[in-house]
Amino acid sequence: MSRKSQNQTRTILPDSRFHSEIVTRLINRSMISGNKPAAQKQVYAALDLLEKEVKSEDILTTLEQALENLKPKVEVRPRRIGGAVYQVPTPVRGSRQYSLAIRWLITAARKRPNKQFHTFAEKLSAELKAALNDEGAALTKRQEVERMAEANKAFSHLRW
Repeated sequence: MSRKSQNQTRTILPDSRFHSEIVTRLINRSMISGNKPAAQKQVYAALDLLEKEVKSEDILTTLEQALENLKPKVEVRPRRIGGAVYQVPTPVRGSRQYSLAIRWLITAARKRPNKQFHTFAEKLSAELKAALNDEGAALTKRQEVERMAEANKAFSHLRW
């Protein structure tokens, strides 16, 4: 039996403009060196750009649809059995699905070239639009993770 206690999940306060926890998580993840006002400015600008490009009446449902396309269903986790380490496919919990989707979205947006997009808001908006259309680097990452789980499904009986 493990001596380690269960992790406590922190409550996330909704953001001031959209009153959404998902937008807060997006802001917190895109923050660099604790500069939250700058991150808020960039994320809100990205959502405004996305709203103009997609022409939707509710930007929050558009954002949730983009994240829904990025959320992984299964992932592999290492499991050590008898000196060998197996990559065991396991289903992903709901909160982790959002965390992974947001992490992949921010990473893909940061890796976009500066020649085409000048600000982080433009990059994030373009990546969100690509996720809505089922394309982009973040979606490629999700497909890669699910492909790895599919390749290792022979070890799914080792799940605990």
